Amino acid sequence: MTKKVPKKIKSLNYKDAGVDLRSSYKLIEKIKPIIQNTSRPEVLSGIGSFSAVSRLPSNIANPLLVTCTDGVGTKIEIAKKLKVFNTIGIDLVAMCVNDLITCGAEPVLFLDYYLTDNLDVDTAFEVISGIAEGCRQAGCSLVGGETAEHPGSFPNNSFDIAGFSVGVVDKTKIIESNNANESDVLIGLASTGFHSNGFSLIRKIISQSPSLLKKNVGGKSLGTRLLTPTKIYVVEILELIKNLDISAIAHITGGGFYENIPRMLKFQTKAKITYNLKDWPSQDLFELIQKKGNISDKEMFSTFNCGVGMVIALKEKEVREALHLLNNSRIQAQRIGSVELKKENESSVEIILKK
Repeated sequence: MTKKVPKKIKSLNYKDAGVDLRSSYKLIEKIKPIIQNTSRPEVLSGIGSFSAVSRLPSNIANPLLVTCTDGVGTKIEIAKKLKVFNTIGIDLVAMCVNDLITCGAEPVLFLDYYLTDNLDVDTAFEVISGIAEGCRQAGCSLVGGETAEHPGSFPNNSFDIAGFSVGVVDKTKIIESNNANESDVLIGLASTGFHSNGFSLIRKIISQSPSLLKKNVGGKSLGTRLLTPTKIYVVEILELIKNLDISAIAHITGGGFYENIPRMLKFQTKAKITYNLKDWPSQDLFELIQKKGNISDKEMFSTFNCGVGMVIALKEKEVREALHLLNNSRIQAQRIGSVELKKENESSVEIILKK
């Protein structure tokens, strides 16, 4: 009986499994110049190290480290649909550093995580270029990150991103959460649109009317307006903190007014807000989405920033100077309400709509 000769097994490599390391090396070489342009003097390590090494800023006497991590949610799906990838990196940085700044921390370091099924160098370069631009706007260094290919366990021709930021604040100057007290005034800072929250609802509305993405809104398509990057408030708020006594700051992200503003209030107080959508520069976007989705006012304020990206609480005597500094920095800012004592069973946020 003739013995069966076993078939020769093909020699496999990482590329056969769906991971091409040459693409990763090409991306690293391509992004080196833009990463180097974000470097702060405190950063000691170079690109390509296993980890990043940095001194603490020398101008902070009693430094405390502050950390944040976030993503851009399903806004990334709009970017993929329109094949525009140079803005969501700015969103990624903004979502992290805008959280950092609520306690008065100066952003110092940023790292990103880029996950894909198969690395497209050009797409990744656009995304990371946006991250570098966000770091430039925030004054922090992009010190590294991770680019991961997960073939077979991640959707085909897709990617997602996450960010991690490190900031520093002086222990004696930290802005505490839950510190806005009775008689404090609330100032709203304009957003650039939906920022990076509520896009699952927005995409649900668009799925029912796909041509909506092409609709002209303020001279641009809705799709283009939706991809307007999240405003980074770092420079302006650091300037406020340097000159004024700020009680508390709220970043209006997912959960809108009703979830985020209570995080700045002292126990048994409430925020009483007088709101008119027409006061804010991106009102046309919010009006369109509310109308097309038949969304209630309560749901709008529970999901979106509704044109207000940050809320600052401070004493009456500080209001005039704060508005002067903010409006001179080309951020539209205005008084939107005050902090009052809360009666039993009252909501922590009362919104009086003016239309």
